[in-house]
Amino acid sequence: MELLEGVLRIESFLAVTIGIVVLFVGKRLNEKIRFLRDFSIPEPVTGGLLFSVLFTLVYLATDVAVEFELRARDVLLVYFFTTIGINASARDLLAGGRPLVILLGITIAFMFLQNLTGIGVAALFDLPAAVGVIGGTVSLIGGHGTTIAWAPTIAAEHDIPNAMEIGIASATFGLILASLMGGPIAKFLINRQRLTPASAAVEEVQDVGLTDKQEKAGIGHLDFLGAVLAVHVCIIIGWFLNELIAGLGLHLPLFVTCLFAGILLTNLMPKNLPSLTGKPWPTRSPAIALIADIALGTFLAMSLMSMQLWTLVELAAPIFTILAAQFLLAVTATLLILFPLMGRDYDAAVVCAGFGGITLGSTPTAIANMAAVTHRFGASHRAFIIVPLVGAFFIDLTNALVIPFFLRTF
Repeated sequence: MELLEGVLRIESFLAVTIGIVVLFVGKRLNEKIRFLRDFSIPEPVTGGLLFSVLFTLVYLATDVAVEFELRARDVLLVYFFTTIGINASARDLLAGGRPLVILLGITIAFMFLQNLTGIGVAALFDLPAAVGVIGGTVSLIGGHGTTIAWAPTIAAEHDIPNAMEIGIASATFGLILASLMGGPIAKFLINRQRLTPASAAVEEVQDVGLTDKQEKAGIGHLDFLGAVLAVHVCIIIGWFLNELIAGLGLHLPLFVTCLFAGILLTNLMPKNLPSLTGKPWPTRSPAIALIADIALGTFLAMSLMSMQLWTLVELAAPIFTILAAQFLLAVTATLLILFPLMGRDYDAAVVCAGFGGITLGSTPTAIANMAAVTHRFGASHRAFIIVPLVGAFFIDLTNALVIPFFLRTF
C-alpha cells in the first residue's frame, strides 16, 4: 500500500482481503435488513455498494482517491466460469437448446433497441449519436472491458474527447442497476405466477453456493481439494485453447475458453475413468458449488467496492437520463417479452433475474442475481447453462459487429 500524489494504491493481497471483508459485511446487512433478503439482493452487491460510498466520502473529505490492484479479482472470474463449465451436463445443454436460442434472439434484438434508445436520448441533449452508442451496447451490454477497448477509437473518430469517462460512468451505474434489478423482478414473477421449481430441485446441489442441509453436512478437505484440482486442469486446457484461438485471429477472454474446457471435460470424460483423487469428476458437487460461490462473491464485491463514484458527477444529467431509459427498456423487455417466450415457468423467472445483468451490467452480475434467487427458492440448472453461454460468449461476438454498424450508420 502506498500514498502517492493523492492516490492510495492498494495491492492485490490487501484488495482480496478487503473484498472478503466487504462480502461478510454484505452478508450481515442482508441478515439484518429484511428488504434486502425479500428482494434477493446479492450479498456482495450490498457490501460493495456500501464500501464504494464510504471510499467516495473519504475522497470528498480528504481528497485522497483509493485505487485497488485487481489482478486477483480477474483470476477469481476465471475460477468462477470454469466451475460453470464443469457443472454443464450434456442433458441440460440439449434441454437448453431452444431456450438458449430464444434468449440469444431476444438479447440480439434488445441490443439494437438499446443503441437506438441511447441515440434518441443523446439527441435530446444535442449530443452526437456516438454518445448514445457509448451509453448503449458499448458500456451496458459490453461492460467496462468493451468500453475501454472502444472509447479511444470513438474519441478519435467522432470527436468525443470524454468518450472514456462517459463509457466508464455508464458501465458503472449500469452495473449498479443490474445488481438491483434481478431479485425484485424474479420475486414479482414467482409470487404473481405462483411458480415453484421441480420438487427435486429444492434440495438439489446448487450451481453456486450450498443449501442449508449441505452446509450442516460439511465438505471433506479432499473433496474440496479434488474440486480445486479439476478447476485447475480445466483452466490449463482453457489457456491452451485460448492461445490456439488467438493464433487463428480470434481474441476471446480467458474465462470463455476455460468455461468451454469445463464443458468439454465434463461431457467427454468416460464415467469409469480411474481418478487420481479416488473421487468421481466433481460436476455438480457441493465442493464445486462452494468454489463458485467464493469466487463469484469475492469478484463482485471487489468490482463494486472499487468503483470511484466521484468521477461521475460532471456527466450526471445525460448519463442518468440515458440509464433511466435503458433501465425501463430492460424491465419492459424482461416482463413482456422474455418471460412469456421463455415459457412462464420457474426456470424462465430465474433467467429473467439474470437478464438485467446481461443487458445492463455483466455476466457475473447476472449469475449473482440468479444465485441469490435460487438460494431462496430452489435450483435452476438450465438457467445457469444458457445465461453464461449467451452473456459470456455469443453476445461479445455479436457486439463486435453491432457497435461499428451503429457508429457507421448514425
